[in-house]
Amino acid sequence: MPQEPGAHEPPEAEPASAAPLELGDLAALRALAQPRRQRILEHLTLHGPATSATLARALGLNTGSTSYHLRELARYGFVEETDEAKPAHREEPPAAARRAEPSTHRERWWRAVPGDRRFPPRSRRSPEMRLVMDELNHHAYAADLDLFERLQRDAEDDDPWADAFPYSRGTIRLALPELRDFFEEYIALLNRYKRPESATPPGARTLLTRFLAFPAGPASSSGPTPSVTPSAGEGREADPA
Repeated sequence: MPQEPGAHEPPEAEPASAAPLELGDLAALRALAQPRRQRILEHLTLHGPATSATLARALGLNTGSTSYHLRELARYGFVEETDEAKPAHREEPPAAARRAEPSTHRERWWRAVPGDRRFPPRSRRSPEMRLVMDELNHHAYAADLDLFERLQRDAEDDDPWADAFPYSRGTIRLALPELRDFFEEYIALLNRYKRPESATPPGARTLLTRFLAFPAGPASSSGPTPSVTPSAGEGREADPA
């Protein structure tokens, strides 16, 4: 499945989609699995380019720590330096993260590198890689759920985006080749909606998308399949009857 820091916000000069890149290097996976680095990538994806000092204030870390983690992420191609500061129309980070940066040295701005990054399937992972992937996924799943609940809970009642939390639960029956096709169609749908900043309309906001599917046990392989009926801002599983 793809690991896509910044993957939905390609800059002007980059193509809307690129060939998938499999992350088979154990050192790169270990670098990505570090919880603080995942938080840094999440912040860069949500708020755009930032300096190590901005990240330190926003995440409650020290600048030395964020600088080190940024260098490690850059070593494996997850982030890179950029000459472009955060575009003015994008979402603003917390006020504490918007203070002026020190001017005693050149500011180094960093951005998440977009791309369709995928992990090797479990059947091709070494025992060491499985341990790293289990740790990475544990932190990623927990962070995603926490962020979803927090943003939904903190949404203002008069904010039109308060209803922008689509959610769906359902089941489908697929053979393995069909599941692979289904996943590729999902990635293609995301790529279809990618566009450069210059083509993004005013008022657009960054949307975090997550896809999760897993096979039920053999005992659940037969019987009626519930449909999924979306409602206002949410998808609900329909009554199987």
